[in-house]
Amino acid sequence: MRDVLLEIGAHPVARRLIGRLGLPVPLPVRLNRARGPWEAQPLADQFVAVGAAGSSPLGDTVARTIARAGASAVVASGDAEAFREAGRAYGRPASTIPVAGPSGSKGFRVDALVFDATEVDGPDGLRAAYDFFHPLLPALRTSGRVVVLGRPPAEAATSARAAARGALDGFVRSVAKEIGRRGSTANLLQVAAGADAHVEPVLRFLLSPRSAFVTAQSLTLGPAVPAVADPPLQRPLEGKVALVTGAARGIGQAIAERLAGEGAHVICLDRPTDDTAGGQVARALGGSFLPADIGGDGAPAAIAAHVREHHGGVDIVVHNAGITRDKTLARMSPDQWDDTLGINLRAPLRIDQALIDGGLLRDGGRVVCLASVAGIAGNHGQTNYAASKAGVAAYVRRRAGELAARWITINAVAPGMIETRMSAAMPPLVREAARRLSALGQGGLPTDVAEVVTFLSTPGAAGLSGAVVRVCGGALIGA
Repeated sequence: MRDVLLEIGAHPVARRLIGRLGLPVPLPVRLNRARGPWEAQPLADQFVAVGAAGSSPLGDTVARTIARAGASAVVASGDAEAFREAGRAYGRPASTIPVAGPSGSKGFRVDALVFDATEVDGPDGLRAAYDFFHPLLPALRTSGRVVVLGRPPAEAATSARAAARGALDGFVRSVAKEIGRRGSTANLLQVAAGADAHVEPVLRFLLSPRSAFVTAQSLTLGPAVPAVADPPLQRPLEGKVALVTGAARGIGQAIAERLAGEGAHVICLDRPTDDTAGGQVARALGGSFLPADIGGDGAPAAIAAHVREHHGGVDIVVHNAGITRDKTLARMSPDQWDDTLGINLRAPLRIDQALIDGGLLRDGGRVVCLASVAGIAGNHGQTNYAASKAGVAAYVRRRAGELAARWITINAVAPGMIETRMSAAMPPLVREAARRLSALGQGGLPTDVAEVVTFLSTPGAAGLSGAVVRVCGGALIGA
């Protein structure tokens, strides 16, 4: 499906002409997305400017993450020695901001900005964030990354410290809006007490091209599931078995392809009526096809039996299958309500329970459910759909604590405007508004959702559980 403004924006001459004419036409930038499987050094030859408020408790972790990912650190504030040591160890020498500063250094550019705000202890401490970003944001390249590290306000010892920690959320979301039309993203990573060991894989992902459509987010890392020592940087799902519902096409197909690309054997589940498309996807990936109507009463038991017989268990479960039956509530039939809640909410809960009761969801497993920004913000004519997706979000938050003892994580991914067959069926004006009402000013692609689902399925994502990760390009509607 064509996005005309995105195509025009890809041509420098057209962008300059529209700018000179003063036309109020927002031209989004084509996003820099990753291609192929995970790389050992996703930030190869990049430059990351780093700073801190105070002593930077996470400085060593940030330094190691940047150097191992192939980038060089440029220290603006904080202790530079940790970055010099990491740079020497990985052959990526660190440097400091030129004395004249970015504004006085012709050609000074960086690919990412990382700021450790974990020691901000009150409103006055927030000035350190201003001092770091004010001169450096103009030096951020197109499709750049901004990540701020903080602590959860709920853990603060004083109300002043809680207020300052909470302020970072609004700060980062606003930065995301300011830099989004350049294809750049900004996210806040709140690190709970005892969760420092979880930072590196998540920071690595947020700085990489694989997070291209994730912005204006606040993610919290917790210690409930222990960190995996030295998680693999390439093919992290080697030897894993993954079950993906609704895998025959669209987002489900993209998820299946990415999981297989990282080494997983994928069970591609879809309706029996989609056996041709589903079988083709499975064969292309070296996986297997499981025809099943997940809304049927016997589906959970049949799925569990298939997993037991053919694989002995499953490591990853992705609940992607979903339907819409849009009508205003006054015009909605009982079947339209029941079908939507049955497929989108009831089925994932029943499948999970069947796998857990049967001892088939392995320890250290990963469960990822597809929610939606509609479940966060609501939507006209979608009371059934929004209710089902809000229920999914509440389910993963509650279920996370129950599964933590077995080192299993469960999260939700909430897509916004994604260019699929469903969005192609929208009225043109509605579709255009959905594209532009976001920080990045464009719709996402199925692969954007697949990248986040894949990351949440890896060993390195152990610190995220009970989270709802929006893949919406920083949608202006919804939290």
